[in-house]
Amino acid sequence: MALMITDECISCGICISECPNDAISEGDLIYVINPDLCTECVGFFDESQCVAACPVDSIVPNPEYSESHDELLEKQKRIHGE
Repeated sequence: MALMITDECISCGICISECPNDAISEGDLIYVINPDLCTECVGFFDESQCVAACPVDSIVPNPEYSESHDELLEKQKRIHGE
């Protein structure tokens, strides 16, 4: 399941450098996560780094993108060619 950033985002930008897939970018009012690039850090870390770094807990699972651990791992391999 890809992640998403809620309206509680304070636009601090900490999450951008935490993402190994460059899935996070600056939106109009808050940062946004590209679900096609988000792997929840599967293949890199044991937990989502953006979630761990967010000071206001505004990064949550995106209910529109349900993916298993294996699907996220395949996405990570597709993105990084591993």
